[in-house]
Amino acid sequence: MEPFKDGGSVEFDEIVKEYVNDIRKVVYTYVRNHHTMEDITQEVFWSAYRNFEQFRGESSVKTWLIKIAVNKAKDYLKSWHFRTMQFTNLIKEDTAKRDTEQMVLDHDRDMELARTIMDLPIKYREVILLYYYEDYDTAEISIILGLKQNTVKTRLIRGRDLLKRRFDF
Repeated sequence: MEPFKDGGSVEFDEIVKEYVNDIRKVVYTYVRNHHTMEDITQEVFWSAYRNFEQFRGESSVKTWLIKIAVNKAKDYLKSWHFRTMQFTNLIKEDTAKRDTEQMVLDHDRDMELARTIMDLPIKYREVILLYYYEDYDTAEISIILGLKQNTVKTRLIRGRDLLKRRFDF
């Protein structure tokens, strides 16, 4: 893929449309605030647009954008003190076939799991969310976060252990 080859803005609009929700989810896992998430998401795409010539094609466009998003979110966390916000809408399931009582119980459990994940230290939370909810493998996560693949694997194991201790599975 060679974005911007023939004028660029139309192709970049397609990139934004394709990946904006993925970027929002990743940013939100860091900042836990809707308005801040939207601001950082805009910064991610603006930065990508301005610096697309630096994209070397060593990874997918999505992976490159996610890496920018992670870096922007981490920069935000380093520069601002932010309030703890509830994380919602992390886990979506098709509940059409379930009865109301089971739906409520499942929703409560999903929300408790989401809160428990969001309460993990960021180094575990980020790898768990990228691995389980964004379906990245450990090699891709290592590129996105700038970590060794073994470090990613270790953080996944430790993050799962923390979840098991904090959440009644």
